[in-house]
Amino acid sequence: QLKLVESGGGLVQPGGSLRLSCTASIQSSYGLTFSSYAWSWIRQAPGKGIERVSSISISGGRTNYADSVKGRFTISRDNAKDTLFLQMNNLKPEDTGVYYCAEGEAGMGPKGPGTQVTVSS
Repeated sequence: QLKLVESGGGLVQPGGSLRLSCTASIQSSYGLTFSSYAWSWIRQAPGKGIERVSSISISGGRTNYADSVKGRFTISRDNAKDTLFLQMNNLKPEDTGVYYCAEGEAGMGPKGPGTQVTVSS
């Protein structure tokens, strides 16, 4: 059983920064832990579909970013704390949306309830 909880969203002005966190609680009869999985951040802007923002491999050695956030966002993981992070800098109004963490590099796995990010002056 996998439970994900995102936090760190809020209202920020254009050019500002936010750091999102996603804490995972995993109950597995197979001994699987947070470190056993790859993870993604996905987002949904108002009236639009889901977009995969970033992903990180199991080892953390491979990361991927959507073209729209390259150079501004950084994904990372802390396996000791069962936590996934997304550092977001130079935020733009088009970054507004609900951000979710999801299991897997494709971002298609179970996800949390999300955290709202609003970029507005």
